[in-house]
Amino acid sequence: MIIKTTRFGDVTIQNEDLLTFPEGLLGFQDLRQFVLLDDPNDDIFAWLQSCELSSIAFPIIEPEIFGQHYTASLTKSETESLKLIANQKPTYMNIITIPDDPTQMTANLKAPIVINQTEKIARQCVLQDNSLAIREPIFVKLQSRVVQNPETSIKSLSKNLDFAVKIDHSVSKVSEKSSIDQEL
Repeated sequence: MIIKTTRFGDVTIQNEDLLTFPEGLLGFQDLRQFVLLDDPNDDIFAWLQSCELSSIAFPIIEPEIFGQHYTASLTKSETESLKLIANQKPTYMNIITIPDDPTQMTANLKAPIVINQTEKIARQCVLQDNSLAIREPIFVKLQSRVVQNPETSIKSLSKNLDFAVKIDHSVSKVSEKSSIDQEL
């Protein structure tokens, strides 16, 4: 299946790549189908791309990458809706906000994306832990990671991106060239 994206052009995905958000995301309740995209040209973020609305894509990152030792306490209802079984660990991702001044970028620790990779079900959970910030500054933390290990991309430290769809930029360029040729 091919999905259209404004950021990456046409992207080919398989049905098993789809993540279903039965309740949508906060502010985007009508969008239920997403895919996790891994752009090899981006050393920091993966992208949570809507399959229903091409213009909706959120940069995401695993909290451990910016030094957050993340333990979330999910409610029974959240665990059940994610179809998590006893001792099954979900994948946590945080949505990143990148303003015009990237030094002011933040991560939403309070409402992570929680993914059951086995069932391909996800939801955005609002955690009850009041010590977690909605806008946690992360630029300095990411910068520190780069300084500590300049030869390693930040995203390569990720433990849970193996199920993300890798973006193949050569395919997008071929599609773009075909479109241009057809217009001529």
